[in-house]
Amino acid sequence: MTDDVKGEGRGPDAEGAETVIVDLRAYRQSRDPLPVTFHRRELDMILWIYGRMVGEGEWKDYAIDHLKDRAVFSVFKRSGEMPLYRIEKNPKLSAKQGAYSVTNTHGMILKRGHDLKQVLKVFDKALKLIDP
Repeated sequence: MTDDVKGEGRGPDAEGAETVIVDLRAYRQSRDPLPVTFHRRELDMILWIYGRMVGEGEWKDYAIDHLKDRAVFSVFKRSGEMPLYRIEKNPKLSAKQGAYSVTNTHGMILKRGHDLKQVLKVFDKALKLIDP
């Protein structure tokens, strides 16, 4: 008896029937694909905005969800409430409207696009001119 595996991944078992050798890692990925995640540079941009808004006292808490079809960064004023904003990455929309979007509490999309840096500009405050 040997542990050698034929190059084709098939071989007869004890009863003479054909057996198929399956790569377990490939099988798991085909049945349960990896969730969508934010990459390091994307998280850096999001956390930079988050830190700025926390410093201004606007935001208090956040949550990150990695789902099968999208990744979501939710921002909260208080941890027990609905999120103020959701920054989403949905790769299925990358060829159409853009993979990134910012949504408010009511589900209205505030900005969507292909470039996360441009989408996050929705959080930039406009300067106001004050008359003396």
